[in-house]
Amino acid sequence: MGIIDRLSTLIRSNINDLISRAENPQKVLEQLIIDMRNQLAKAKQQVAAAIADEKRLSAQAEQEKKLSEDWEKRAVLAVQEGRDDLAKQALLRYNEHVQGAVQLQETWVKHREETERLKASLRQLNDKIEEAKRKKNILIARQKRAEAHKRIQETMGAISDKSAFETFERMAEQIEHEERKLIAAAEVNEDLSGDSLIKQFQGIEVKASADEQLLALKRKMGLLPGGTQEQAKALGKGAKDAELLEDDDPEQKS
Repeated sequence: MGIIDRLSTLIRSNINDLISRAENPQKVLEQLIIDMRNQLAKAKQQVAAAIADEKRLSAQAEQEKKLSEDWEKRAVLAVQEGRDDLAKQALLRYNEHVQGAVQLQETWVKHREETERLKASLRQLNDKIEEAKRKKNILIARQKRAEAHKRIQETMGAISDKSAFETFERMAEQIEHEERKLIAAAEVNEDLSGDSLIKQFQGIEVKASADEQLLALKRKMGLLPGGTQEQAKALGKGAKDAELLEDDDPEQKS
C-alpha cells in the first residue's frame, strides 16, 4: 500500500470515528482539517525521503559509470605497456562496473517515476485539503442554518399544539360547574334551614306593612276618611310647587 493510500485509509478511519461519536459537525470538520494537515506533513516527510533515495541511486549509477570508465582507461594503459594479463583483469572490472551502472540506472529510472507519481498525488492531496478548508465555513454555515430551521419548526409545532389550551378550557368549565353546584347547594340549605312557618308569617307581615303605608298615604291625601285638611293642603301645596319648578326650568321651556 502506497503512502497516499495509507493516508487516505487513516483519514477515512478518523472520519468514521468522529461520525460514530456523533460530535458537533463544526468540531468534526475542524478536526478533520487538522488531521489532514498532520498526515500531509508526514506524507511530505516520506516523499522527501523517497526523493533522497532517488538522488542516492542516481549518484551511485554515476559513480559506477565513472568507475567503469576508469577501468577502461587502465585496460588501455595495460595494452600499451604490453601487459595483456593486466588488461584482461581491468576489462573484467570494467564490465562489472558497467553492469552495476546499468542496473542502478534502471533502478533509478523506476524509482524516479514512482517518486514523480508520489509527488503528483501529494500535490493533489494538498489541493483537496485546501479545498476542504475553503468549504468548511460554507458547510458550517449550512449546518447552523439547518439547526436554526429545526428550532423554528419545533417552536411552531409547540405554538400550534392546542392540547394545552383545550385542557385549560376544560379546567375552566369544571371550575364554573363546581361554583354553580356550590351556589345551588347554598340556596337549598337556605330554603331548608330555619322555621318555615315563621318565614311564611314574615312574608305576610312585609305585605301587610306595605298595605298599611298605602292606606296612610291615601288618608293624608284625603282620599280616605280619617285624614286632616292640613295634611291634604300640605300634600297639594307640594304638588303645586313641583309644577311651578317645572314651569320655571328654562331647559324644559326650550
